[in-house]
Amino acid sequence: MSRPYVVYGEELSLFTRKLEAALNFYDADYVRKPKTAQNAGWIEARSGTHQVPVLQTPEDWMLADTTPLIRMLDGRFPARRMFPTGLIGLLVHILEEYFDEWVSRVMVHYRWHYPESARFASRRIGGDNESAVEYMLDWGPRACRATGTEPQHQRDAAESEYLGILEAAEAQLKQSAYLLGDRPTALDCIVLGGLRAHTNMDPDPKRIVAGFPAVLEWCETRADQWDGGGDLAEFSEPTPFAQYVLNEMPSTYSPFALGNRDAQAAGEKTFQVDIYGEPVSYLSRAYPERSRQMLVAHIGQFERRERETAKHWLRSIGLGDTFSDGHM
Repeated sequence: MSRPYVVYGEELSLFTRKLEAALNFYDADYVRKPKTAQNAGWIEARSGTHQVPVLQTPEDWMLADTTPLIRMLDGRFPARRMFPTGLIGLLVHILEEYFDEWVSRVMVHYRWHYPESARFASRRIGGDNESAVEYMLDWGPRACRATGTEPQHQRDAAESEYLGILEAAEAQLKQSAYLLGDRPTALDCIVLGGLRAHTNMDPDPKRIVAGFPAVLEWCETRADQWDGGGDLAEFSEPTPFAQYVLNEMPSTYSPFALGNRDAQAAGEKTFQVDIYGEPVSYLSRAYPERSRQMLVAHIGQFERRERETAKHWLRSIGLGDTFSDGHM
């Protein structure tokens, strides 16, 4: 009998819960174990990262980074893959990227800018270790500053942005079982990860999510009831939820991603771009640029006709430069 997958991660971690959502959809045998002071050194030495989650496979590999992990797992569960092949798979990648690298800042804001949520999360993470609790309470506002939600206008805009996402998801989930049709994708995994780790967990945003009954039911029960069947919308006619997100990306995610790209290339620690009508400072980070480059490389692997279709589509929705290698 093979060993189960082991997810080393945390209940309040967006990407841990994203990976768990995928494993649930795969109907995989897995358990979640916490990363502790006792096992952290071993996990980090084996995986090469201090971040969570880390997935221990049945053959004892220790792997990190949820998007490549899910692509690897698709090869093991091909009938239940989270990234479809072809152009619809590109659509999934683009939408997942928005939530991974942009909407995640909203989760950080809700958790650490609201005192009740900050106390809840720091105590849940730190437990009886008072120094760990104090560390998290100090770390949280710094994470908000690094991800551009320190100014009040940006806080308000981030909340309005997430409210629009909830409204679009509520409408979509009354029409289909998942956000791109009647079977789940990696998009559903990241949206569920955010709900389960943050906005339907922390007390302040939880009160907002409670006003969206279809989203709430989907998060708490319905999403995990997939039987392995169902169809996705066509690439040429994406769901209203997908279209809503695509319409949001050129004015928010795109300037952020390109600003971070340029800052990384110049070796700069911070960068500034205009978001919601004002200049905002962000910490320059390697991973968002690496993730953007993975998408560029993914497009480059298409056959010529599909590649040209993909590039034309990206230009038509205002994302041509965002996912370009400079030769669009």
